[in-house]
Amino acid sequence: MGRFISRWLVLTIAAAVMVALLPGLTAIGDPPVLGIAAFALFMALINASIKPIVQLLALPLSVLTLGLFALVVNWLFMELASWLAFSLFGVGVVIDGFWWSVLGSLIMSIVSALVGAVVGD
Repeated sequence: MGRFISRWLVLTIAAAVMVALLPGLTAIGDPPVLGIAAFALFMALINASIKPIVQLLALPLSVLTLGLFALVVNWLFMELASWLAFSLFGVGVVIDGFWWSVLGSLIMSIVSALVGAVVGD
């Protein structure tokens, strides 16, 4: 359980950096960090539960498209996390389109790897 909370905090920091850097992503909540934390919670839950299975099932398509289908999978998971956060808590991160999601997932990957390395995740 402690590892999940640590991962959630790392993803919250990464999502905050992502929202701060990209104008196509907006945090909704009062305070906005609440929306970012809800979004990061669902990203952590998705990453821990269904993402490995979906990536394994999508592996042939990812190989055929030279990894571009992985962008679609990441976009769908970000949209799912956003939708869940808004549906359940009324806060979250609004994603304005596919390419903002692609840039956002790239930023989240880099920042979460850096913060995870510093924190020891």
